[in-house]
Parts: sequence; structure tokens; C-alpha cells
Amino acid sequence: MRLCTVSTAEIPAFFGIDLGKRILRVAQAGAAFGLSDADLARVASTKAYFENLPQSEKILRRILKGITETPKAVGRPAADGHPHLLNAADVTHLPPIERPGKILCIGLNYRDHCEEQNKEIPKKPMAFNKFATSLRGHGAEITLPHKVDKNIDFEAELAVIIGKTARRVTKRTALKHVGGYTIMNDVSARTLQANEKQWSRAKGFDGSGPCGPIIVTPDEIPDPHALAISCHVNGKKMQDSNTSNLIFNIPELISWVSQMITLEPGDMISTGTPGGVGVYRNPPVFLASGDIVEVKIDRIGTLRNTFVSG
Repeated sequence: MRLCTVSTAEIPAFFGIDLGKRILRVAQAGAAFGLSDADLARVASTKAYFENLPQSEKILRRILKGITETPKAVGRPAADGHPHLLNAADVTHLPPIERPGKILCIGLNYRDHCEEQNKEIPKKPMAFNKFATSLRGHGAEITLPHKVDKNIDFEAELAVIIGKTARRVTKRTALKHVGGYTIMNDVSARTLQANEKQWSRAKGFDGSGPCGPIIVTPDEIPDPHALAISCHVNGKKMQDSNTSNLIFNIPELISWVSQMITLEPGDMISTGTPGGVGVYRNPPVFLASGDIVEVKIDRIGTLRNTFVSG
């Protein structure tokens, strides 16, 4: 399934299923098929969905089955007067999970990214944090913090959404704790990153974590380590790699983090970026007002954002 959080000019943020050209309003469709209040609460948002796995997954599949078998139930307007199914072109995408409990990012996790910095391949992962205020949705304008740092960079990344609490899990069982996958652009303030020992400001500033547009459930991505990943700036390809090139794969990362930090449903782990980022190009390439950045990952889609002056 392809899950999202979207809104329209008339409808506030809601949990949806991306069906391609249309977005299904989950709560309204559930009501149309007679779901109980308890079941509707389990699918009230993406975060609620992950907190209630596997019951919530069964609920969504029941709704999708109902659409196939009884399409008339969602053919008429919902109780609020709006359609159950909206044209995908008419919605505004928000971060798929608006306020995750934790956003962990992994540094130096592609060999070519280490090589472009002349750094040795790390023997252990390294992690830093972003914050809920870092997140922006697909299509959102992102304000460049040029008054503080003019050297703002892009980083294409695959992000993992935790679907089941993970505490001191093994590599062998780690993937059982994955709820889905999405795209993240780890936008980075390079001057701050170079000059401050902690990366909280350089990597966690407002708008530094655009993500989405959707979360794809694991049944649609049987191998997350075989996905093409790329980044284009104004149509020019800057990064081009594959998640098969991760130094530490997803089970290793989940197990490593969970030895010290309990991972909870809805938490995000962004798995690192391949080579080709702006700061290590000759000459360096940094984002300017009007730039359009597109991050593409197989089986998920394209995350697109425009960067503007602050």
C-alpha cells in the first residue's frame, strides 16, 4: 500500500491511500463501510496506523476490498459533503508522518560518499538527529537560511519508518520492525556543519527534512537494498546510485540503533546519501533561490521541492 498525509483547500490534513490518480480518504471510506469507532481510531492518521499494526493493516485491506466489491459506497459524497476519492493532482502533500517521535539520520553510509571526501569506510555507523520542525512535504517551498549559512546542500536518502517497537533487536529480526519506506532530502548547512561540533543546527534547521510524498509498505518493496536512488537539481542529475551500495544495511542500522535507543512506531531512520553532493563538487554547488530539487527512488516515486529566499 501507498500511504500519505494530504490536505486540500477545503479539507484539513487527513490520512490517505494513494491509488495512483486518486487519493482515498481513509476515515471517510471506513465509515462508509461501517467500521467501528475503535477501528476508525486505528487508522485516523499515519502515526495511528503504525502504532496499531497489524490490526490497522487488516482494516485498510478491508476498506480496499470494499471499494472493489461495493464501489457505490464510495461513489457518493462522504458525510462531510466531500468525495471519498480525490484527484491526486488536487491535494497538497504534507510530511507522511507529521510529528515522528524520533528522526535519526545516518552519516557516511555510501562508499562513493566516503570516497568523494577522502575518508575511510567507517567500521561502525554514525547517527545524528533531525526534528519534527525539520520536516516538509512533497511540493512544499523550503526557505533557505542564507542569513546564517549560504552553503546549503542536498542529499538524496531512503528513509525507513518503524512499524513495530524495536528494543535490542538482532539483525536477523530487524526487518520485521519496518512499517514502510519513504524518501528524504537531508538538506544540510555546510558552513555550520564544518564549524560546529554538534550538527543539530546544520542538519536540523527548519525545512531541512523534506520527505514523502508517500510511505510504501514493505510488501511492495521486497528488497529495500536494490533500489535506484538519484537527485536532480533543476533537471541536472547530481546523484545517481543504488541502495545496494549502503555500507550498513537496514537490518544493521535498526539493530545498532536499538541497542541504545528504543525505536517506536512512526520513528524514522534516514539511511544516508550517496556521492555527488554539492559541497564536494569542483566547483562546489549550493542551492539558490528558485532551485528545484527532485529526489527519486525506485518503487516510491519522486520528492520535489522548490527552495526560496528567506
